[in-house]
Amino acid sequence: MKYEIVYDAWGRLRLRCGQYAFSKKQGYGIESLLSSEKGVTEVQTNCVNGGILVQYEEGNRERILDIISGLKRGELAEAEPSSETQLREIDQQFKKSLVKMIVRRYVIRPLLPAPVRLLTTVVKALGYWRRAAVSLMQGRLDVDVLDGASIAAAFIQRDQKTAGSIMFLLSVSDLLEDYTHRRMRSALTQSLAVNVDSVWLCNEDETEVSCPIEKVAVGDRIRVRSGSVIPLDGTVTEGEAMVNESSMTGEPLAVQRRPGSSVYAGTVVEEGSIVISVTALASDTRINKIIDLIDQSEMMKAGVQCRAESLADSIVPFSFLGAGLVFGFTRNLTKALSVLMVDYSCAIKLCTPISVISAMREASNKKMVVKGGKYLEAFAKANTIVFDKTGTLTAACPRVSKVYAFEPYSRNEVLKIAACIEEHFPHSMAKAVVRQAQKENLRHEEEHSEVEYVVAHGVVTTMKGRRALIGSRHFIVEDEQIQITEEQQRLIDLEFNGCSLLYLAIGDELAGIIGIDDPPREDAPQVIQKLKKCGFKNLIMMTGDSESAAREVSRKVGITQWYSQVLPEDKSAMIERLKAEGHTVIMVGDGVNDSPALAAADVSVAVKDGSDIAREVADITFLTSDLEHLVVMRELSEKLFLRIERNYRFILTFNTGLLLFGLLGILAPSATALFHNVSTMGISALSMRPFLESNKDKKKLTE
Repeated sequence: MKYEIVYDAWGRLRLRCGQYAFSKKQGYGIESLLSSEKGVTEVQTNCVNGGILVQYEEGNRERILDIISGLKRGELAEAEPSSETQLREIDQQFKKSLVKMIVRRYVIRPLLPAPVRLLTTVVKALGYWRRAAVSLMQGRLDVDVLDGASIAAAFIQRDQKTAGSIMFLLSVSDLLEDYTHRRMRSALTQSLAVNVDSVWLCNEDETEVSCPIEKVAVGDRIRVRSGSVIPLDGTVTEGEAMVNESSMTGEPLAVQRRPGSSVYAGTVVEEGSIVISVTALASDTRINKIIDLIDQSEMMKAGVQCRAESLADSIVPFSFLGAGLVFGFTRNLTKALSVLMVDYSCAIKLCTPISVISAMREASNKKMVVKGGKYLEAFAKANTIVFDKTGTLTAACPRVSKVYAFEPYSRNEVLKIAACIEEHFPHSMAKAVVRQAQKENLRHEEEHSEVEYVVAHGVVTTMKGRRALIGSRHFIVEDEQIQITEEQQRLIDLEFNGCSLLYLAIGDELAGIIGIDDPPREDAPQVIQKLKKCGFKNLIMMTGDSESAAREVSRKVGITQWYSQVLPEDKSAMIERLKAEGHTVIMVGDGVNDSPALAAADVSVAVKDGSDIAREVADITFLTSDLEHLVVMRELSEKLFLRIERNYRFILTFNTGLLLFGLLGILAPSATALFHNVSTMGISALSMRPFLESNKDKKKLTE
């Protein structure tokens, strides 16, 4: 591709390839190609003039130019815009719309003849009167009615200039609110995307192989097991399962799906295992899933937001009453109109949701997905936080420290069999077993029948006609009644002190023990101390692991209240008990066994490496494994409500002053309308400011 270098300095290249050298989607393809290159920090394209802007790290200039030179116009790949590109385009569209409104109002409008100006003002007013009429017909006396009445009052006084000013400022407020909503929706869209890389493909000979999702075709059969997300739309052909469809329907209870039932991408298998025949590919289903999630998240308003909207509408009758009383006592329509032009409700109703949406957007930018404003409110009020241990407080990548086999099995046999069973499940300890087997080149064939995850910390299958179990001591010994001899117990105590243990039983006998070295995350002790300073009075760890492992991790991270060998239903019961005692509880977990407790908590948080069902149930999902996000979320939620309180104080003070100036005749109706609407826009714009200091800001302060 031929190009001209327009600008070249300081790690910034601007190229011009010629007018319409590529289409808009081809431009997105160029952005995607260059952004994937090492050393490229930002790419922007413009299909109108064929422009390409590349920002890069030092030493990559020639390589970037070689890549662009190697592009062929007839072979340019198309792509969808990235999240950064979408946000940039939304920003550009907002700026263009705002500039157009200002130009029409202050440049074009004064040039029009007076009759034309009057006609355009009346036509525009009809829209506001129509909205007011709809509210009145539905028995509501809300902000729409107040806006319509204010515009009508200005016309009654034959003051079309004031009416036009009111409608212009209301239009700018609407544009500002729409821009904030669209920007937040775009950010959440990318964050909530269903990311499934591979599936278990069922062959005709009933074997299963792992297959990249992009190679799956319509009509292929894939296996989905307990705790996993259904990656594609399809029809169940085999098996039964309880499927959580809350992401699609909003209903929290799982529904039974059997052969012949339809299932949808993004829903989660809570219990059971099914084979589905694919009816739609990822490109056809994922966006629908994302849109549904975002629509639901916007409906989950914070309580303070709902109260603000109710308060705003409830104030409107008093605005009318105040204007009526002023006219009754003074017989001065101008003063009455000055009062009518000012109300508290507009700013209250607008700035509160904008603040909440801005906080959700900022959380998304910091790799934290919040499914609704009400969870920010609960996070700010919470005084108790409960942690799962494995994969949450401990390292996201635990490792196998020791494998011990009991006769007649060898060590390698125990590890190979365990890996064969565990590879079907996403829990961090299961992944550790699979990684260790791969590291030792212990390759295995699928020798077992259907694998069943039992939500009591264990997995059951059949291998060569014998029942095979792997899981916690509680599952193996108490639930499945596998006997452990005194000699075996002595060896376990001697060899595995302080480790997390997986017990493997074949038939009715213990076959081996796998010790998982699961050290705490490096940042866990510091995060625990920061959370205590943030106002959390109770920090609790609950785990299904052994007492020695729980005690050791608690000691290292600084938690004094912990519970070991806790079943999933016990975790949920403890959360309910804490709530009954008056605590607002946050639950942080990552596994299938945490889902009951996550669902029971006031706010549930799932970490990056968690199971699909944990992320589905969770109200807040972290897209990285950094526990520091808990501290950031606390600070963000608290600052959100401090901002809302400050907004309320400003709205009350400023608008009361406008009312007094209007009553005293100091300000005309047009002036009070102007100041009121400008202040509403100003407080709304200020509500969009970042809540937290950026890393760049912090760096400047330290310097």
